[in-house]
Amino acid sequence: MTIPSFAGLELLDTPVLICDADAALRFVNPACENLLALGSRELLRHALPDLFQPCPELLQALATALGQGASYIEHDLELKPLHNDAALHVMLSITPIDVEGCQALIELRPLDQQLKIANEERSLMQHQANRELIRNLAHEIKNPLGGIRGAAQLLEHELADRPELKEYTEVITEEALRLQTLVDRLLAPHRSHNRGPINIHEVLERVRSIALAQHPQGLAVVRDYDTSLPLLSADKEQLIQVVLNIVNNAVQALRGQGRITLRTRVARQITLARKRHQLALKLQIIDDGPGIPDDIRDHIFYPLVTGRAEGTGLGLTLAQAFVHQHGGSIEFDSRPGQTCFTVLLPFGGEAG
Repeated sequence: MTIPSFAGLELLDTPVLICDADAALRFVNPACENLLALGSRELLRHALPDLFQPCPELLQALATALGQGASYIEHDLELKPLHNDAALHVMLSITPIDVEGCQALIELRPLDQQLKIANEERSLMQHQANRELIRNLAHEIKNPLGGIRGAAQLLEHELADRPELKEYTEVITEEALRLQTLVDRLLAPHRSHNRGPINIHEVLERVRSIALAQHPQGLAVVRDYDTSLPLLSADKEQLIQVVLNIVNNAVQALRGQGRITLRTRVARQITLARKRHQLALKLQIIDDGPGIPDDIRDHIFYPLVTGRAEGTGLGLTLAQAFVHQHGGSIEFDSRPGQTCFTVLLPFGGEAG
């Protein structure tokens, strides 16, 4: 069977499928591949109804459009792909055509797309505000710390003949050092980074080894890799820190007992940081823990926000900062039994 060419549709942001009178797929564009998380070669082996769990509304819409010879629109349709766990809420549009045996052009516009773009814009603005706040606060704290440590060392020297007081000067010095370390971490995202070609799976294997070394009993870290992914141009140490911070949060939520999945996929024709990219890395870190508490979900990336008494609240803030420096995005979806952090990073080459 000859597959017709619809070159113009390849460039659309909207997921598009084209099928014949029997609902067999004849064309899918990259946006549709990304939406359904399957390549075109696999998708074109199926008929339209076979891609989703039974959905009478979809079949009725197709029959109506073809029967009346007119476009049909369903404004809010829930589709559950057979090859993806997440349900899709889309606006369905079916337009009859007659091109080389093709009978219907189907558009699937995700209803959450505009919300996602708005959330990304808000996240970027909040990140910029956080960055300025952190930088100013860190500098204000850093300057007096040197004086405190110096004074503590002089005081310790003056109290050399009173060893019973030494522990107090040690406390001052140690706490000043701890604050200095915290300030260094606050300032870290603003420092220059060294980019080079890296294999994301080497990063994930490093983090996996660290996690399993710290929790050898009861923790499973599962690989779900697409080994055909191209190399990233990135700062390897920063990406290790991004993944490590997220994984550490997952391990702490699991209390060292549970399952973490590291998944890599390719995302096609995607917009990141207001730029359109042909290819991007889709990295997901999934755990089967209790989920993120409701009271911190809306500001989980803010500095000093944490659900643990012993936490600093900097792990996800730093992860977000590093990801944004690479022109990517980070988001999460959480419910009891599953939390998934998704990091998107461009491979390079903006879409034309």
